[in-house]
Amino acid sequence: MNAPAALPPWLPAAPCTPGRCTAHQGGTGPDPGAGPLRAAARLAAGTGTVLLGVLLAPAAALLPPAARLALVRLWTRTVVRAFGVRARYGGSPAAPGPLLVVANHVSWLDIPLLAAVLPARMVAKAEVRHWPVLGLLAALGGTLFIERDRLRALPGTVRAMTGVLAAGGRVGVFPEGSTWCGRERGRFRPAAFQAALDAGCAVQPVRIDYRPADAAAYVGDDPLGASLWRVVTTRRPTAEVHLAPPLPSGRYPDRRALAAAAQRAVAPRETARHETTRREAVPREAVRQDPAPRVPAQRALASDSANLSPSSVHQRASSRPATASSSRTPS
Repeated sequence: MNAPAALPPWLPAAPCTPGRCTAHQGGTGPDPGAGPLRAAARLAAGTGTVLLGVLLAPAAALLPPAARLALVRLWTRTVVRAFGVRARYGGSPAAPGPLLVVANHVSWLDIPLLAAVLPARMVAKAEVRHWPVLGLLAALGGTLFIERDRLRALPGTVRAMTGVLAAGGRVGVFPEGSTWCGRERGRFRPAAFQAALDAGCAVQPVRIDYRPADAAAYVGDDPLGASLWRVVTTRRPTAEVHLAPPLPSGRYPDRRALAAAAQRAVAPRETARHETTRREAVPREAVRQDPAPRVPAQRALASDSANLSPSSVHQRASSRPATASSSRTPS
């Protein structure tokens, strides 16, 4: 999630830094309402819940798919709550069938928040595999790891994503390519959207907001320990997860148009209102039709059976040439 000290020039990077983006409001340090005892209790509860998931993973693999998915949702919601974060979910129901789930990227909390509502095979940088505890969980969860510094590996990553989607599963990715503070956001890189086009599946845009934004932001070279402590010492951290209407990929001419539509779907309300006002000020004959279709809300949630962790990453050659990849990759 975080950027190393020096990145190759083709990789996306956010201007957000811990010094500018993670100071609590007013610059007074951790919220005094969450004292050291409460913070320590939250940290212990959150860490214990994560470790419990690691211990129970082998036994959970023996459960029927529906039971496993229910357990994943329960566990991820418990992890978020144990760290003291209150989560609110809203928006449109997800479409049935395979989905490319895309969201803005602010924090390490984004992953359990998404898994609590839309379990998916996440795409992550290869370094995550070596993180203590979390790396093991990511591997057990069927994460698709990408070597972001190797351009030649990108087509293979897209093929792996396409294979999961073509098999009826979900893939989750953060197309901004890096974590942003929440007040600033990055452009959705179109690489990952090629997999949705190749598999002929819909894209599910998700917007994640935190209050206060600076508490959850995990940016730049911010250490994971510092980020954890900042979250647990915040008095009432809140996460809001909003599901926008799904976007049928077949209605877009290419991955760039699809990425742009998904980015508009997760734009903050203020940005969306500004864009609407700007368009209304343009003469009707000069307005170019927005390619983002209006999709009626589906009542059924997407099928989850293909989103469980397999023994190995399912790969399948895509029907079109894949030229780019996913999180932290160039367009």
